[in-house]
Amino acid sequence: MHRITILTLFPEMFDTIKYSIIKRGLDNNLFELNIVDIRKYSKDQHKKCDDYPYGGGAGMVMMVQPIVDAFRSLKLDGAKVIYTSPRGKVFNQVMAQNLAKYEDIVILCGHYEGVDQRAIDILDAEEISVGDYVLTGGELPAMIMVDSIVRNIAGVINAESLKDESFSNGLLEYPQYTRPEVFEGMAVPSILLSGHHQNIDRWRKEMSVEITKKNRPDLLKD
Repeated sequence: MHRITILTLFPEMFDTIKYSIIKRGLDNNLFELNIVDIRKYSKDQHKKCDDYPYGGGAGMVMMVQPIVDAFRSLKLDGAKVIYTSPRGKVFNQVMAQNLAKYEDIVILCGHYEGVDQRAIDILDAEEISVGDYVLTGGELPAMIMVDSIVRNIAGVINAESLKDESFSNGLLEYPQYTRPEVFEGMAVPSILLSGHHQNIDRWRKEMSVEITKKNRPDLLKD
């Protein structure tokens, strides 16, 4: 069974993702989500986990000791370790598909001004970003990664549903419609009602190209 472990100072934040498809995967024992409170491993009497950065500068930095001790308590061998960081490689669908192949993934959530570099080095963590912007902490990026990774674990979602999603074939997904056939004068494209699957597939491909050209032309460069 796949297992994803989150190292965080704010474990309560992850209660918000245990719904819908994630919940289905958990209930069917397709993966395990383990949330570890880094603060419990602090040796400080007040459970302090951050301190001022050496060399000066604004903000606080997460300390190496609680992070490393929290990680070592897992006793995992061969786990893929990720550190959510704005300076990392930008997360994408290919990454999600590849990460879904690992049995054990550990995601370290940074906070404040980041974490002591020695923690990243000791955990041999790959730094991954969810976009070219800065957030208060790594918990939201971790949730995004978990959601995307879990969808690619076998059995969580019907394999047919994954085939035509955005980025699955290098393009953005085509428009989707359902009942009613007409709403406020806006009708479902007649091609989708034709029953001619070859023509429908052709239309969907054309729409995917059109939407990709409009919203993400960079995807068409290859």
